Amino acid sequence: MFKRPVELFKNLFGGDIEKKSMSLTDPLALDLFGAFPTVAGPSINAATALRVPAVYSAIVLISGTIGSLPAKIFARADGGKRTANDHPAYRLVHDEANEWTSAGQLRATLTADALLHDHGYALAIRVGAGKPQEFIRLDPRTVTIKTNELTGEPVYVRRVGTREWTYDFRDVLNVSSPLGLAPIKAGREAIALASILETHAARLFAGGAKPSALIWNEEKSGTAGEAGAKAVSNMRAAWRRTFGSGDNTDPMFLDGGWKYQQLSLTSVDAQFAQMRVEQVNEIARVFRVPPHLLFELSRATWSNAEEMFQSFLTLTLRSWLDEWEAAYARVLLTPEERKTHYVEFVIDDLMTANSATRAETYQKYRAMGAITANEVRAGLNREPLHGGDVLANPNITPGAPTEQNRHSVVSAAKVAA
Repeated sequence: MFKRPVELFKNLFGGDIEKKSMSLTDPLALDLFGAFPTVAGPSINAATALRVPAVYSAIVLISGTIGSLPAKIFARADGGKRTANDHPAYRLVHDEANEWTSAGQLRATLTADALLHDHGYALAIRVGAGKPQEFIRLDPRTVTIKTNELTGEPVYVRRVGTREWTYDFRDVLNVSSPLGLAPIKAGREAIALASILETHAARLFAGGAKPSALIWNEEKSGTAGEAGAKAVSNMRAAWRRTFGSGDNTDPMFLDGGWKYQQLSLTSVDAQFAQMRVEQVNEIARVFRVPPHLLFELSRATWSNAEEMFQSFLTLTLRSWLDEWEAAYARVLLTPEERKTHYVEFVIDDLMTANSATRAETYQKYRAMGAITANEVRAGLNREPLHGGDVLANPNITPGAPTEQNRHSVVSAAKVAA
């Protein structure tokens, strides 16, 4: 049996619908349907925003980079840390979220969900004594965050049709956009304007946004009524026969006081490309991404590209990585384990943007005795060497006495004397 619209809305959005009228142009109604009105005209949601190249590029950049960075569980050790690959949750962080999704793929997907829908969610499936076994992504459009009035703890309510599930905050991996607001919502006017400019450009080059010529008649008496309409129809047919067929060797003749003027791009049209570039910069501001990473290279040079990439790590990725590390710890580590263990991303590859800088960095670390030769080889994805775990400065000639050796030799000589 077909249900009435009110009953359908109750099934979709719950039974707490106030009995009052609501215009379909009301922002609340549009929000319920996933669309957001703009002054520029187009409604912006996840689907329409992704059609804007700069938005697509920014989301792929942020989510893809976070998905490609390895994450590990570390244990605090005396004066340092060690990789806790023996922890039961290490596989979920470093290897795979479930049998069909890698850990990096889940991070990329949930980050994209947060960029498009405010939040990204994954449910932790536990077995045995609460041991996390896998993560299952939840559609962010079906999840609502509520607050427990007694404890103040967040509670996650998932609703699909008429069914509803409630999850504890320790069982949901939740990653949120800054301020809990997706960039496509915060910058929907900028995205809408970029969409309009792109549409206008397509129509312009297709010939629909601006006519190729202007034909007018200064004699009003000759254009009135059916006679004028017939003349326009005849000229349109002549124009299409002459230029539409591709054979435009014959001229087009006008009579009866009609005049012809070919239109060309004006200085205002020349600024159109500059407006499109500015919208790319505006979208880059919304996503807090350096414009050159969205392939807007007008101000990028070889000398400042590495510094700009460093700003991407510091100003864009750092907050997302902190969000992920806290979310992992909240779900995978007990309060007692958090005293000795923590989740951290390995960002060494991002710290050095090119091979020359990376080689120089490794050289300095080896010279100061901070890392071993095998640690360098691990960073280069090479097999370890026998004897490569010694923290020795390779720049010192083998066999030459160091300051410590000299002190030992002198002491031994004094004792012998």
